[in-house]
Amino acid sequence: MPRHHAAAVLLRELTARKSHLVWLLLWSLLESVPALLSGLLLARAIDQFLADRILAGFASLTGLLAAAGVAAIAVRRLFPHIAALVEPVRDALLEAVATSLVTAPDLTAGKLDSSGINRMTEQIQTVRNILFATLRTMRQVVFTVVAALIGLALLTPLLAGPVAALAVATLGLFALLLPALARRSRTVLLAKEDVATHGGLVFTGKRDIMACNGRSQAVADMAGHIDAELAATRALARASASRKLLVFLGGQLPLLGLLGAAPWLIREGRLSVGEVVGAAAYLSVTLEPALRNLITMAGGWGLELMVTLDRLGESLRPARPPEIGDRLRGDRDADRPASSGDRLELRGVTFRYGSRAAPVVEELSLAVDEGEHLAVVGASGIGKSTLADLLAGLRRPDEGSILLGGVPLPRIGEPLLRRRICLIPQEAYVFAGSIRENLTYLAPHADDAECLEAARATGLAGVLHRLGGLDAPIGTGGADLSLGERQLVALTRSRLSPARVLILDEATSHLDPAAEVRAEAAVAARPGTLIVIAHRISSAARADRILLLDTDHVAIGGHDRLLETDRRYAALVDHWRAADSEPSAGEAVPTGGRAWTGPA
Repeated sequence: MPRHHAAAVLLRELTARKSHLVWLLLWSLLESVPALLSGLLLARAIDQFLADRILAGFASLTGLLAAAGVAAIAVRRLFPHIAALVEPVRDALLEAVATSLVTAPDLTAGKLDSSGINRMTEQIQTVRNILFATLRTMRQVVFTVVAALIGLALLTPLLAGPVAALAVATLGLFALLLPALARRSRTVLLAKEDVATHGGLVFTGKRDIMACNGRSQAVADMAGHIDAELAATRALARASASRKLLVFLGGQLPLLGLLGAAPWLIREGRLSVGEVVGAAAYLSVTLEPALRNLITMAGGWGLELMVTLDRLGESLRPARPPEIGDRLRGDRDADRPASSGDRLELRGVTFRYGSRAAPVVEELSLAVDEGEHLAVVGASGIGKSTLADLLAGLRRPDEGSILLGGVPLPRIGEPLLRRRICLIPQEAYVFAGSIRENLTYLAPHADDAECLEAARATGLAGVLHRLGGLDAPIGTGGADLSLGERQLVALTRSRLSPARVLILDEATSHLDPAAEVRAEAAVAARPGTLIVIAHRISSAARADRILLLDTDHVAIGGHDRLLETDRRYAALVDHWRAADSEPSAGEAVPTGGRAWTGPA
């Protein structure tokens, strides 16, 4: 995405609301009426008072009051239109940044972008606040400068030319200064992001820091980043100080010239006393403060807005549209028959959490054929869930590749990949809605008969009966269900899913052994591949093959062969049998009217 995509979002949202922009322009013109008429009416009033035309002088001053009343009405009418322009911009930027963050390769690889959180919070709020200030204050200042110059030209064309020339020169010099200010402002912004990034790393790694006695080093490193931000901020402040000289050139120098030349101008009859006072009012009360505010705000708010939008634009990524092949295959792949195209293969896969961390998965090569039932076993914390995330494409390996049907997972495309691989985690995802909506979440075209058949197969039918059928509501997070019932909902959903590869990451951990057997048999009966992160020996024994993960050891094979040939697997089986009195492999277990036995 182009660097200035964020600016394009801003312009798109503003131009999409042309009616609000038109009303903003009209009310701005009315708001600038006092700036236009103040010098004219003041000059007339003074000349009238000096000519003993008291009532006429007061009438001129009353005109100033009326102009102020018109401006007050305009200001009141402005705010709804400003809000209608600003809030959609903030919402659109938030949506774009959030989309970019959740589709970022780093996040897909399981790495947190702390600076991205900074963009979603501080930077987008900065854009919102500055845009509001720009439309409210800078807009007013610009109209005031133009109105003051027009009023001065109407009052005395003799002064309008030189004053306008100095104002233009001031703004031109300021434009030349802006690039340097922009560079320094960008440095400040990047320094803030750097502080946020390293602060996030220190916070997430605080336990390791304390365990390794690295507190002093972490504090010193963090202090260095904070000092860098402070130095950048001071450098920006020094560069910004030059704006005061520009304000003197455009606003105060003309006033000094007018006051110095006033006696001669009055004596020569070129200007009346009232015209001198009116011109001085334009310069001192209107033009100089407006020019000072314009330079200050453009060099502050405007510069920060420009740099922030540029930085947001660098970080945004377009949502990748499906490849043409994806679109052509998308609808067909969901219902196509099983084929060798769903062979899942790992080639030399290595994954670690952090560049200096020990690998969780190291140089693992494995092929899971279409329709195979594979169990993954190992000690707690050995990396089984990480492997499940890798197989599902939720994390990307640091080395090696994972292929589905011979195609690397990243090349398949996220929408199609989610339709071909389904991961059911230990913490079952249940959302507020009806049971039907939860069951058909991955299979929107499934009818009631299919839902009821799947519920009977997995053992969810009793829950349906208790709650009142498919239309029964479920509270947020499955508040009406036990942990085991939530897992049954997720397992029934997976049975209905058209995905050709189903991965259960201890998805039956809250079920008793008999319920686990029934649920696993139900999902194993569906077409496609089943990969189970097993937490019971009976679950492993039911698989065609078993993958054993250990710290420095990987073994794969059938239950009986591993039990005879691999002492680590045998030790794990003994541990499981001692901790759990569930039925052993080969023992019959009721499964809704028929017996199912594990492999001999």
